[in-house]
Amino acid sequence: MQKVQKIKRDARLTVEFCGLPFVNPLVLLSGCVGFGEEYTRVEGFSNGDAGAVCLKGTTLEPRLGNKAQRIFETPGGMLNAIGLQNPGARTVVDKILPLLDFNETHFIANVCGSTIEEYAAVARIFDQSPVSALEINISCPNVKEGGVAFGNDPDMSARVVAACRRESSKPIITKLSPNQTNIAENARLCIEAGSDGLAVINTVMGMAIDAEKRKPVIANNRAGLSGPAIKPLALLKVHEVYQVSKKHGVPIIGQGGVSSAIDVIEFLIAGAACVGLGTGLFYDPLVCEKINEGVSFYLDRHGLEQVSDLTGSLSLNR
Repeated sequence: MQKVQKIKRDARLTVEFCGLPFVNPLVLLSGCVGFGEEYTRVEGFSNGDAGAVCLKGTTLEPRLGNKAQRIFETPGGMLNAIGLQNPGARTVVDKILPLLDFNETHFIANVCGSTIEEYAAVARIFDQSPVSALEINISCPNVKEGGVAFGNDPDMSARVVAACRRESSKPIITKLSPNQTNIAENARLCIEAGSDGLAVINTVMGMAIDAEKRKPVIANNRAGLSGPAIKPLALLKVHEVYQVSKKHGVPIIGQGGVSSAIDVIEFLIAGAACVGLGTGLFYDPLVCEKINEGVSFYLDRHGLEQVSDLTGSLSLNR
């Protein structure tokens, strides 16, 4: 593979998220980079090209995940139903985190569970680790219990956040589901329960059907849709949540279908302080540096001094 020449970091891209200094607004999303080591095998890739990396969803005990088939490519995106396959929180902290370079970027743990007590226990374990923050995954649509049930009920979402808040002094980021009636109300309750940041949105519930067999393609029947197909929905949800979060000074990681600098800029304008990159990495593992360069060029063209000037700058039509 051709070696990629690194460009000098642009100080205008630095942002502060939940009190943490990020070198740029890019966040590599949970489930797309393993436990931070997945793409380090790719020549030219560096976790340092992102402001933060969200680790794979982690439960209290090990999970094998769902049965195959678990992934299916669709027009404009992909369906996945991995099912939170992971080795358990204690193994992650004791055996995986020591292998990461915490000088490279911020690493954020993704906390999952099937009960409020399990979420709290996982948060307690990660609180004693070197991760910079906790992302509370109350919105995973790929498991038959836990996440999605909590994520679609604002009161239950808030209870999960409150339980994790009691167990950790680290910044808490709550990952919100798009598969609910009122995402803004859910955001408000999560903020009141102690969430320092919000991630908007998780994957959208979907299905693929094998017409010949008349059966779902995915063994789990339903799965989470990600990729460019969900970007318009994600932009709207970020805008809606921002109307609530800005009143409390709570920042948003906007995500859903991001693969270019223009995508990142659109999410910032909608209200995001940082922007998550997931499925886009599968198409181009070296896209982070290209995006950063594109955002810098946009700042040049528009005479902006800092990338944070874009956050929430959307002017609606009248």
